Amino acid sequence: MAKSDKPSILFLDDDEIILVALAETLQPAGYRIVQASDPIRAVELIKNDKFAVIISDQRMPNMTGLEFLSEAKKLQPNASRILITGVLTLNTVIDAINKGEIFRFLAKPWIREELLATVQNAVQRFQLLEVNQKLQADTLKLNERLSESNTQLQQNIKQLTEQKIRLDVANKALGQNFDHSLELCYRIISTYHPGLGKETKAIVDLCRQMIDTGYFNPEEEHILKVSAWLQNIGLLGVSRELLATSRQSPESLNPTDRRIIHNHPIYGQTLASFVENLESVGATIRAHHERWDGKGYPDGLSGEIIPRPARFLAVVVFFVECGLSRQEAIEAILEQSGKAFEPEVVRFFLKVTRMMQLPKKVREILFSELKPGMILAQGISNPMGLLLVPEGATLSENTLAKIQDHNIVDPVNHRLLVYH
Repeated sequence: MAKSDKPSILFLDDDEIILVALAETLQPAGYRIVQASDPIRAVELIKNDKFAVIISDQRMPNMTGLEFLSEAKKLQPNASRILITGVLTLNTVIDAINKGEIFRFLAKPWIREELLATVQNAVQRFQLLEVNQKLQADTLKLNERLSESNTQLQQNIKQLTEQKIRLDVANKALGQNFDHSLELCYRIISTYHPGLGKETKAIVDLCRQMIDTGYFNPEEEHILKVSAWLQNIGLLGVSRELLATSRQSPESLNPTDRRIIHNHPIYGQTLASFVENLESVGATIRAHHERWDGKGYPDGLSGEIIPRPARFLAVVVFFVECGLSRQEAIEAILEQSGKAFEPEVVRFFLKVTRMMQLPKKVREILFSELKPGMILAQGISNPMGLLLVPEGATLSENTLAKIQDHNIVDPVNHRLLVYH
């Protein structure tokens, strides 16, 4: 309450004895008691103080109890209003309760316990109404804040949508500019050495076939695509004669020329950094002449230390640049599986590019695609030629597990063929 934490109760009665009796009954129950003997005075008190319960006698000069409580309802609608009367008809009282004018009525003379229980219920009603009113006010404020937040959120979404559209346009423009940069590099290579330009285009086309399978994640796809366009850029400045010699008879190169050729992936990594800031592209270009057995250049990397995209690019580059016929190049790649090239990459390259015709009922698969129940169209051997599983065998879970364990120690480097 305004003046005390105790529930405040206003008594209105023109009989001082009644006021004293009510106060003596209710004060011990812990209520703050305010008394008035005149309705006009009581109305002023209601205007300036807050009451949980307003109790009024019915018969008073100038104003009846119901008239006073009706006025009190306008001023403090949450206050519980109790009428004390000894002469009012029951129908009138019930009508007043039904219309919400009063909460309860007490007949004179009242019973003490009934008075205490009625006032207690009246206080509880007032407190519930107050809490409910506060909850409604809080809910209204919360709804207003939510409405404001939703409005702000819609504005933010609109702004983000507009920003996304602008970013999409900018990214598209950047992508086009980037593609133009790759195209420019390709044209420079083609202008300097038309043969290198043709090789670059062929390498890009084969890499695109591998990318289109969905075998790579988006980052690897980008790395392989860009590396395919730029892998030859380090050869700019190498004379046509030296380049031709390095392709036709690399063993005849003197140490200086051999160093130039072996360092061209490093030059390519440096030049590529001006076109593409992605570090992995430079690393892939640098490593695309490394070998699975560690005998490549420029760093002598081996196995899985070689960046994954570079292992795929290495097979494609060899196929295009080796100067052999299609069939001879395939045979050379198969012969170098497990030596120059990762066996699984060789299998993937041959499967995707369909370089070798297979019987209608035979298909080529990757090692990772082997499953129990498959029937081998070609036996599986280790690199020394020892037959592990014969042609026509149906793979069981146990057999497949043994092959997988063996592949970890001594990788299977030939093609894997199974029947449909």
